[in-house]
Amino acid sequence: MAVVLALAGAGIVAGPAASNQESADSSLPRVWPAPPAAPRIAYVQSISGPVDFGVPPSGWNRLANLVTGGTRGKEKLVKPFGIALDEMDNLCVTDLGTGRVWFFDRSRKRFQSWEKVGRFTFASPVAIAKRKGRFYVADSVRQKVVAFDSQGKFLFAMDQTLTRPTGLAVSGEKLFVADSASHRIAVFSLNGEFVSQFGQRGEAPGELNFPTHLAVDAQGHLLVTDSLNSRIQVFDPAGQLLGRIGSAGDGSGHFSRPKGIAVDPLGHVYVVDALFDNFQIFNPQGGFLLAVGMPGSAPGQFWMPAGIAISRDRQIYVADGYNGRVQVFKYLDKP
Repeated sequence: MAVVLALAGAGIVAGPAASNQESADSSLPRVWPAPPAAPRIAYVQSISGPVDFGVPPSGWNRLANLVTGGTRGKEKLVKPFGIALDEMDNLCVTDLGTGRVWFFDRSRKRFQSWEKVGRFTFASPVAIAKRKGRFYVADSVRQKVVAFDSQGKFLFAMDQTLTRPTGLAVSGEKLFVADSASHRIAVFSLNGEFVSQFGQRGEAPGELNFPTHLAVDAQGHLLVTDSLNSRIQVFDPAGQLLGRIGSAGDGSGHFSRPKGIAVDPLGHVYVVDALFDNFQIFNPQGGFLLAVGMPGSAPGQFWMPAGIAISRDRQIYVADGYNGRVQVFKYLDKP
């Protein structure tokens, strides 16, 4: 991926970092950039629990809650952090506030959550991926990536040489793991066999300084949040550097505390920044296009956001950690 720093129009118009500032109870949709520019990103909804995702409590749970005063089926996210979509765009979320892993099945209108699988209890589930019916969860405190099925059956753990796994991404038959404390990327098969690794600590091109989040684009390129170097680095599957996006700074196109990263079907790169409380969008060549969000708790505002994932129909899911929700946005086509 070639990287340039010039502004370019790739379907999104460049705009300000915080554009729409209506009050939280406004009935007007939130869009970016602000009028009179043509909108490119629109706020859709916030998800704080199963009900927001269209999953009402079952009749049994409603009866049990009536009798006991409980809240079964009405559980709430506390501190969502890791986020991913499976092949059917079903939503997977890790919650650091409860030590839970959540799965929202869109087609079946149901949800599942796990605090433990087998004898493995989650301590700090920070990243998640799901492929071919298997969940993969990185637990940074337990120093493992664990795999389990949709019934919550523990399958295996990947801990070969891992010290602090923090990011996951699936490409083909491989699972890429960002091992933050070792400043490298470990590669496993989807069955848990260690395949290879690359990376070392440093500031030079291709070197890493506490990598945290991962994404894979349509060409199979691996995008890595190189957090303490305040940049995104792009590698081929073998670990050869292809390009870089961004640098340290406090203006548009720069990063302070980069977190989650995702690529939409058009090749735009989205990067969450936890200190700026926004996500920034870059064109496929790395040119800055637009920033969405600002500090706060209203729709379109964030408080320490982390993970991000984008569906095939260009719905954008952002883990809004300290607001206890996942915010959903939509990429809009040109009018």
